[in-house]
Amino acid sequence: MERLPDMKRIAIYPGTFDPITNGHLDLVERSLRIFDELIIAVAPSHKKKPLFTISERLKMIKRSLRHYRRARVEAFEGLLVEFVERRKGIAILRGLRAISDYEYELQMAHMNRRLKTDIETVFMMPSEEYSFLTSSIIKEVASLGGSLRGLVPKNVEIELKKKCSM
Repeated sequence: MERLPDMKRIAIYPGTFDPITNGHLDLVERSLRIFDELIIAVAPSHKKKPLFTISERLKMIKRSLRHYRRARVEAFEGLLVEFVERRKGIAILRGLRAISDYEYELQMAHMNRRLKTDIETVFMMPSEEYSFLTSSIIKEVASLGGSLRGLVPKNVEIELKKKCSM
């Protein structure tokens, strides 16, 4: 599909974001150099048993995105490619931290392309300082009372401390 001059380049960045980290925000910021708009698509992810509810995650992400005019957040369920199509997206943004991410992400990208051939998957690596960072590691450090300074937005750090002290 050739891009028309007036067509917005919208990318969808899917994930559970339980919680959002500075690594996620690094990809948001850098992807906005490429795309006109970015939609962070938050999946409920019942398999992963999230620490935060979908509404709590949406609230934290909205607050974390307040400096990014061209980024917004929405919840979604069902097939990602159908969500991308409904939002008139042209690409799915995925982060790759390590080789271990690559195999899974490659399989998903191929399946998504098979389902909708006109939607591309764009892989980005986080900045080196966030290459080790996962939401799971953040939750573990928070549960053990460790410092999260510089790893998550301040509002997320506050919510994690509240949740972990319950």
